Amino acid sequence: MAGMKKTGPEVLKLRRRLGLNQHEFWSPLGVTQSGGSRYESDRRIPKPVLKLIELAYGNKPQEALKQLRARR
Repeated sequence: MAGMKKTGPEVLKLRRRLGLNQHEFWSPLGVTQSGGSRYESDRRIPKPVLKLIELAYGNKPQEALKQLRARR
């Protein structure tokens, strides 16, 4: 998930690949199931939510955390 130019459909593919339903995927990020559904339907995903997706489900969580801290 490097670069975080992920679209809703790409996040949907990730969620399905992980075998999670919408509630299981979005709840740990503080996003409701209905909000996650809207994002998956290609509503623009805010940058902070994209960063949370990267932290929670990305391949390099330490790098994502480092980038997040650098923006403070």
